[in-house]
Amino acid sequence: MSFYEIGKRILDVVGSIIAIILFWPIMLATAIYIKRVSPEGPILADIPKRVGRDGELFSFYKFRSMIPNAHNWLREHPEIFEKYKSNNYKLDAEEDPRLIPGGIFIRKFSIDEFPQFFNVLKGEMSIVGPRAYYPDELVEQSKRYPEAVKYIELLKTVKPGITGTWQISGRSDIDFIQRVAMDAEYASNSSLLYDIWVILRTPYAVITKKGAK
Repeated sequence: MSFYEIGKRILDVVGSIIAIILFWPIMLATAIYIKRVSPEGPILADIPKRVGRDGELFSFYKFRSMIPNAHNWLREHPEIFEKYKSNNYKLDAEEDPRLIPGGIFIRKFSIDEFPQFFNVLKGEMSIVGPRAYYPDELVEQSKRYPEAVKYIELLKTVKPGITGTWQISGRSDIDFIQRVAMDAEYASNSSLLYDIWVILRTPYAVITKKGAK
């Protein structure tokens, strides 16, 4: 392992442990709330695995802010699914019919992402890295944007992150090509100092939903 890889792993382990200690009351309250308003489903989102380093799939921990089996529900409603795909594989929270009561709040402040610190502890993710993409998203977008393939191959060389360049640079306002290009650039030029800078910028991006322009 290189000095960077050792340092990054130390940063990941220490950072995730601190985050879990700080956020456990919020995570406990969120888990209880989800079970109260949507008792028929699990606490963690029942979603397909995500693409990790070297293309390996892993179980992505995320609080459920939607109805049970929301991923398949979307595909069973072609009109909404087409809108989802045309909007870079996302729907605005205000118009997403899958959200449970309080789901907008959970997503707005990224509370749903807190369980990912356990993915970091397990070594499946890093605190800073590219987005953790769905396998079918990468396949479909590769067909739609052939020029994205080179970026996708590059971003697969590192672990996906809880936060990253695109998250602090506009988040959902960034289209797919811009996003994978930024992820690929991070994979090619990452450093500990840059990781720390991204971590320090993330709270502002989450609170304001804006990134560094």
